[in-house]
Amino acid sequence: MINNANRTQDRQAVMSAIDGLPWQQLVAHAKRPLNLSKLFAQNNVSANTPVTALQSDRAKVYSASLADLYMDYSKQLVDNDIMSALLALADSCNLRQRICDLLSGKKVNSSENRPALHTALRLPKQPNADLVNDGIIDGITDDVHDSLDKVADMANRIRSGMWRGYSGKAVTDVVNLGVGGSDLGPLMVTTALQEWADTDIRVHFVSNMDGSQLESLLKHLNPETSLFIISSKSFATVDTLSNAKSALAWLCQFTTEAAALRRHFIGISANLSKVSAWGIHPDNQLKFWDWVGGRFSLWSAIGLAIAVRVGMEQFRALLAGANAMDEHFAKAPFTQNLPVLMGLLAVWNATFLRINAHTVLPYDGRLTYFPSYLTQLEMESNGKSVSIDGNPVSFATCPILWGEIGSNAQHAFYQLLHQGTQRVSCDFIACVNRYDDTVTDNVKHHDGHGDDNMKHANRVNLKEQHQLSLANCLAQSRVLAFGNAANQSSVIQDDDVTQDEVQKFRHYHGNQPSTTLLIDRLTPHNLGMLIALYEHKVYVMASIWHINPFDQWGVEMGKKVADDVYQQLITNKHNQVADGVFDASTQQLLSHIKQQQSQTIK
Repeated sequence: MINNANRTQDRQAVMSAIDGLPWQQLVAHAKRPLNLSKLFAQNNVSANTPVTALQSDRAKVYSASLADLYMDYSKQLVDNDIMSALLALADSCNLRQRICDLLSGKKVNSSENRPALHTALRLPKQPNADLVNDGIIDGITDDVHDSLDKVADMANRIRSGMWRGYSGKAVTDVVNLGVGGSDLGPLMVTTALQEWADTDIRVHFVSNMDGSQLESLLKHLNPETSLFIISSKSFATVDTLSNAKSALAWLCQFTTEAAALRRHFIGISANLSKVSAWGIHPDNQLKFWDWVGGRFSLWSAIGLAIAVRVGMEQFRALLAGANAMDEHFAKAPFTQNLPVLMGLLAVWNATFLRINAHTVLPYDGRLTYFPSYLTQLEMESNGKSVSIDGNPVSFATCPILWGEIGSNAQHAFYQLLHQGTQRVSCDFIACVNRYDDTVTDNVKHHDGHGDDNMKHANRVNLKEQHQLSLANCLAQSRVLAFGNAANQSSVIQDDDVTQDEVQKFRHYHGNQPSTTLLIDRLTPHNLGMLIALYEHKVYVMASIWHINPFDQWGVEMGKKVADDVYQQLITNKHNQVADGVFDASTQQLLSHIKQQQSQTIK
């Protein structure tokens, strides 16, 4: 039920922010000819001059850190006046209270009238009072840790070989069937923590509803030793259930349906009655809650696939890292608060500078799925055009977000970043240390010799490759910021073109803003901090924009219309489509599909 009094208060808050002095100051600042070379090169010091005290001060002032995570935002298009106005805007939007509301379990998901308590999923058994200061989530931590204990028990039974298939053989392959947050989160984490995997059990992920992923995977699986995890908050997602139905049909070629369901399926959902109705035994069920959004759910039982792959100790370390970021978010002053700074800079770029594209560029292959994960996290959360008061917003909100591993991106879309016509903000992410004993002792080598081969043959070369990756990360952020000034000596020699023509083609605009995040090592704890950093960044942006980042009504209508289209595809075996049901384009496309399918059948 929508509370009209709350709506009025929300409207007043929105208008107060837009009409307030900080917002108007930022509008004025955005009209200034901001230039990174000039911001770094005060007093006529050029951008490629050796570092001066002024440049050094800027880099020191515009940086912040938490444990093994270091953030440099000095290449953002800001100065002290702009940062002061952004921090004042945060205060005018009552950001500190909104952070408290999120962490203490207030109903921050206004359109669905419930809290968004993903942070409770990583609370220790005896949580810090600052994070649960008004008692709203009393009792939740016990429920959460009961669920985690069940995840641990289930993961341990699978990893130890105690979980047996219909023929009595131990599990060798676990297949996570999910989509969106039930897929992207666990997929991203298991890939990022591949060096921490300490089991021979293979973990696979299937999300595509057309069946192609599943069909390809089943060819390589043994039905006797394959276990399927159906991950769905509602347990009504057609993408996931269609794959589950096909997986069950495949297994039933080799055993009975009862044996397949009892020995080869686990259900994870907030709707356990539907899990039972599907036929999954209560002992094979794990729950999470409706106050956990799908894109924030990897910390819950949805993370079972992670626990199977890297073990429960490392899964708990992931949770602890996220909780460390939660504590930082709750306590750190805004001038040194990583999520707050990232969120405010994102608002500055998108709303005031009108930069409508943002790219995430990890220079580490283990983070290959991190940009895809953030695509959902940010665009599904903040891709909104209606404020919490129900009125249309009057400014730009979430930018288009995409990304790729940095080395691949350099050969794909960096041309556009450097010389195109689009303004794009960037996040560069890199790990400082890799290929040393701290992490690679966790790697299992198939030859049984542990780390010896790497030490004697590959270690030096791999460390050189890592240094090369770091060099490219720093170089690209420098060129994006300063353009040609980053390397004045770069001149092509070609007898067929004049030097002026060469320089035109080789002109780098620069002035593309970026933030660089450096992680000491990609450990489970540090990965947890990194993910939670972006979660809270999203919340900061939404708080400034006065939008709800915890609903996703925009995905619903397409599903409903798809049901109508599907009925047309399956109920009429001829190539006719009922007139007037759809628009002319959809009608024509349906007719073409049905005609082609009928000819194939003949």
